[in-house]
Amino acid sequence: MLLKDCTITAIDFESTGVCEGYPNEPWQIGMVELQNGKVRISSCYDKLLGVDADRPFNPYAPGEYHKIREEIEASPQLASLWPELQAWWLGRPMLAHNASVERGFVNQVALIHQVGPWIDTLTIYRYAYPTLPSHKLEDLVPQFGLLERLQSFCPGKEAHDALYDAVASALLLEILLEKENWAKVTLDQILKLSPQAYYKYKKQESKDD
Repeated sequence: MLLKDCTITAIDFESTGVCEGYPNEPWQIGMVELQNGKVRISSCYDKLLGVDADRPFNPYAPGEYHKIREEIEASPQLASLWPELQAWWLGRPMLAHNASVERGFVNQVALIHQVGPWIDTLTIYRYAYPTLPSHKLEDLVPQFGLLERLQSFCPGKEAHDALYDAVASALLLEILLEKENWAKVTLDQILKLSPQAYYKYKKQESKDD
């Protein structure tokens, strides 16, 4: 199946980070759909998630959580949102940038369900552009001229907001699928990508240093 023919959920979580005695917990979820290779900003999902008032946040955790702790504490837990999340998560590919964190949080909720397969824009961009100085999401967005469009889709938001980052990841996939050499890529092919050239480049770079 061609990737551009799939309905895909791009997802991002913002989280507390790990603190002594406390696991990493999500405090915000953002999602947006891609259909026919295009971002559908009209189909998006953006919610704060409940975190207990007495748990600390890792001081290095990104995001503006410190400004809205009371709102976060009053928000529903991720697991309680399952009735509305399952339509986003089941029966379709999932997309994220450095997807292991998102996959972990999703699997904690969808215990008896198989969610995915998972597409990772970090892996894809390391494969497609192995010599870029940074493959961080917030660096790829301006590098590929996506900042203005991303801000128009997510006005007032910025990097390390869950919806903003989910849309950023979706836009990165969209612009690749517009390229002639990516337009016919299949879901199976994208899942098998391995950025060997990137690892080789980074290994050589460390030797040169």
